[in-house]
Amino acid sequence: MENLTEQKCEACRVGAPPVTAGEIEELQPRVPDWQIITEDNIPKLDRQFKFKNFKDALAFTDAVGAAAEEEGHHPRITTEWGKVGVTWWTHKIRNLHKNDFIMAAKTDAIYKNYQQS
Repeated sequence: MENLTEQKCEACRVGAPPVTAGEIEELQPRVPDWQIITEDNIPKLDRQFKFKNFKDALAFTDAVGAAAEEEGHHPRITTEWGKVGVTWWTHKIRNLHKNDFIMAAKTDAIYKNYQQS
């Protein structure tokens, strides 16, 4: 099974199929620190990341933003002193898509780099 961090987001269009319940069962364990939340009847992947200070939180925010721009898939990012909230969902379909799980895994990999420094 290919690692999610090695996969690329596919272009998503209005009407693209969201992930099925079965796909969620397969994908969610691969990003175990993420919760599926529902806001405005839209399922989303959400995670809070902790940092020692604002500088590290801001650098992480920039790194996630750069990865999002590279993939053409953008999250909601909330940056505060000592923490960053990241929420992924596919705006065009108002639902979860495999792209969201790919980007959650890539976000985890970015965070791991910050934990090692």
